[in-house]
Amino acid sequence: MSAPNIRITLERTRCYLTEVLLPFWIDRAPDPDFGGFLTYFDGAGRPTGETAKTFLMQVRTLYTMASAHRAGYGGGRCAELAHEAARFLIDHYWDDEHGGWYWSADRHGRPTSTGKIGYGQCFAMYAFGEYHLATGVAEGRDAMERTLAVVEERMVDRERGGYFEIMQRDFQPERPGRHGGDRKSFDVHMHMMEALTKVFEVTGDAAHRARLVEVIDLIVAKMLDPTHGTGIQQFSLDFEPLPSIEFDVRWGRDADAEAKPIDVTSYGHNVEFAWLLQVAAVTLGMPSQRYADVCTKLYAHCLRFGIDAEYGGVYIEGKIDAVPADREKQFWQQAEVMVGMLDAWTLLGDPRYFDAFENVHAFVFDKFVNLPAGGEWRALVDREGAPVWDYLGDAWKINYHTVRAMIEVVRRLTARLETV
Repeated sequence: MSAPNIRITLERTRCYLTEVLLPFWIDRAPDPDFGGFLTYFDGAGRPTGETAKTFLMQVRTLYTMASAHRAGYGGGRCAELAHEAARFLIDHYWDDEHGGWYWSADRHGRPTSTGKIGYGQCFAMYAFGEYHLATGVAEGRDAMERTLAVVEERMVDRERGGYFEIMQRDFQPERPGRHGGDRKSFDVHMHMMEALTKVFEVTGDAAHRARLVEVIDLIVAKMLDPTHGTGIQQFSLDFEPLPSIEFDVRWGRDADAEAKPIDVTSYGHNVEFAWLLQVAAVTLGMPSQRYADVCTKLYAHCLRFGIDAEYGGVYIEGKIDAVPADREKQFWQQAEVMVGMLDAWTLLGDPRYFDAFENVHAFVFDKFVNLPAGGEWRALVDREGAPVWDYLGDAWKINYHTVRAMIEVVRRLTARLETV
């Protein structure tokens, strides 16, 4: 934890972010023929030929480019790409009749799935809010506030609290079961917290502050295991915990899975929630220790069960009170846990969390980062780091987790250098 060691890690991360990772996406992702972005790259960093454009891949790339520009990277090019992303999204995905954002489109931007997915509406508020903060463009704030108005009018469950998540084009709930209309999730409500944090950062409005606090209180009271403090993945509409299932709606994710028991928890989501909760508290002007007890349980659980002390990295998920049987490691959990372990170190002053950060950071650079193919991360590796899924991009595995993590790591290590 000495200043020289922190400085070495900081410079390695900053150099990789600015000279390798951001250029990978800046050079490859823009679609010069039809606008927007194509994010499908094989294990050699080459386009796969897939051209479907999901809302999520477009809006997350908007966030990535806006946040990189706001952090001072890209020499103006990230701002240009953020402008292009915003224009493509507004022109092709906004539903003028019912409001909200369509879920997917073809390469030209013609809608192919018009359902309203809460996950996507959250990211619209988050990304367009960041776009406004990064560039000052009023259209960004307008798109954020239009989305919020629809969310507040059509997604809020006024009877039971929280938000509906999977809906038809007119915001009527989808059918139950694998269609998802009868479920709520920790994941989507976490991202709603993240989105409302951005909304309040933009507006400073008292009503937006109150809504953010309400969502935080709901998650803490109803979506965390009362004994261990870890996230429960899925619930009925009245917040009864349920085994988690995959939904029929096209998420753009990597694989389908069987139903998972209630006591299976995600290390990545737990730690991501903890560090986003700390960001929310700071944005709200609350004391840094306001949610320390909640965050400490999540950080400590990941440190005990999720971090692989032998080979490095963090596992995907496992039972609440045991080391997981499945030892594979996916890209996005590494990204979120790196950021979270640095926040845990700052919050708690415990050097084990800095050690955990260094553990995951080293594993990512040794096993996930594919420098010969351009420098993005592989999607999935086995416990020792051998590639299982070696592709670098698809509709879901894009730039959001990897770039955001590097920006946040640089920000935190820079701040810590001032105090060491």
